[in-house]
Amino acid sequence: MLTFLIRAMIFVVSAAVGLIVADLLLPGFHIDWSDWWGFVLAVVIFAVIQSVLAPWVFRMTRRHAAPLLGGIGIISTFVAILIVVLIPGAGIGISEPLAWVLAPVIVWIVTALATWLLPMVFLKKEVAQRRAD
Repeated sequence: MLTFLIRAMIFVVSAAVGLIVADLLLPGFHIDWSDWWGFVLAVVIFAVIQSVLAPWVFRMTRRHAAPLLGGIGIISTFVAILIVVLIPGAGIGISEPLAWVLAPVIVWIVTALATWLLPMVFLKKEVAQRRAD
């Protein structure tokens, strides 16, 4: 159970890092830092939507458009960003067309790297213990 909670927190943190990197790199991607609760709301909503959408998009893509299977992460990231941007209090906005294209790619790459690398840091002791057993 503890491992599940750590992995969930890692995913939420990776989503926050991905959105922050998009805010730093893309001129048309804005995070409203004056209301930090809005950003927290956006991160939680994004993480939940992303975790629910990824398996659904995988099933739909496998069934109807198998050649697109490699883009599942980017597609579900785009949909999650779209939903978060449409929520008024979420504190994230996109004002340029290029940001709509690049934001999902940036957030997906950063989130993928973070969810791959952070467990090595936070779950190192548990992995070592399982190897010893």
